[in-house]
Amino acid sequence: MTGTRREGFPYAPLLVWVLTRAMLLLFVFRVSVFPGPDVTSDVTVIYQGWYEVLRTGTFPLDDVTWQYPPAAALPVLSPALLPFLDYAPAFFVLALLADLLVFALLGYAGRRPGKSPRGAWVWVAGVALLGPTVYARYDVMVTSVAVAALLAGVRHPRAMGALAGFGALLKVWPVLVLVGAAKGSAGRAWGTAAATVGGLGLLAGVAMPGAFSFLAYQRNRGTEVESLGSLVFHVARHFGWEGEVLLNYGSVEFLGPHVGLVSGAALLLTAVAFGWMLLWRLCAKRFLAHTLAEAAFVAGLMFTVTSRVISPQYLVWLVGLAAVCLCFRGTRMTRPAALVLAAALVTVLEFPVFFSHVVASDALGVALLLARNGLLVAATLLAARELWRGTVSQPPPTVPPQATRSKASLASS
Repeated sequence: MTGTRREGFPYAPLLVWVLTRAMLLLFVFRVSVFPGPDVTSDVTVIYQGWYEVLRTGTFPLDDVTWQYPPAAALPVLSPALLPFLDYAPAFFVLALLADLLVFALLGYAGRRPGKSPRGAWVWVAGVALLGPTVYARYDVMVTSVAVAALLAGVRHPRAMGALAGFGALLKVWPVLVLVGAAKGSAGRAWGTAAATVGGLGLLAGVAMPGAFSFLAYQRNRGTEVESLGSLVFHVARHFGWEGEVLLNYGSVEFLGPHVGLVSGAALLLTAVAFGWMLLWRLCAKRFLAHTLAEAAFVAGLMFTVTSRVISPQYLVWLVGLAAVCLCFRGTRMTRPAALVLAAALVTVLEFPVFFSHVVASDALGVALLLARNGLLVAATLLAARELWRGTVSQPPPTVPPQATRSKASLASS
């Protein structure tokens, strides 16, 4: 039957993946120089420094830049799996393998009945647009776990829960993949996730001191220069605002008058986003095959846009979630996914290419931030509307009269 025929292997996106990833490797290995500041310094300086501390059996307790859950130690320590390479090259190779894993998962899923290869294309394009920063952060590894969880979730809720729980211990946000779990399987998924977090978290806390010290450092974060709230201070600097831009808690942040107020407003918006997702969950009437991925995408957009920090690597999460949505032919997220890809293109311009302009709050820097953050806000609002329409307000499909008569006649016979 043609309705169940699998599509052929996506050789075209594979070819583009190989070509674009070769370019990314040339940049991170410094064979070719990418414009702007060196994006690999996080690996060569920060990650490698953490690696030396973690090898001693403790978390970096005295380092305020360590702001991650305990399982984040695993990707930082992972270059030890390739002892024949120095730390940074080993990390870049492992990031490439995580990227390949996501592509393979999306490519395989796209061949199944009712699925589409568009998801693989979104991933190929999105990572290429974000540039070498993707391989110089461990977020691509976290995204591979979240994508695997979403693709497993339709049929295997416990597997999804275990992966989401593990992902949450890597960088918190993968727990969002559980938001759209169908009502019949939500209990199993959330229960398994809670057990995974509890078990692995307890193990980490017993094995290594300071497993949850990151919570205090996260609480003290300010408003990072690329966030939505930062636009207030980028504009205010042109009208005599007396604050400054400094490296604070591992990122470039605004410090000075009213920063606490804007940071508090961002937290309030995050609470509002949580409330909207809860309301949607209570009102949702239809959970289709693609609802799980769409709800995760909307939640990821909401919590990214309202964050006090919208670093470039956050877009890796959104590209991964958008790619899973577009694996489904029936998804309503095509336009929001396109907006995320556009935001990825602007992101590589604001960091690293023209980051000095962003820090200086000049016309180019502010314009790039307005464009990038505006695209993300538009994607968030559009995706939330489509999710609500598809699961809450849109009436269920009606059965054609002739089909009803056919069923009746079959029943009577």
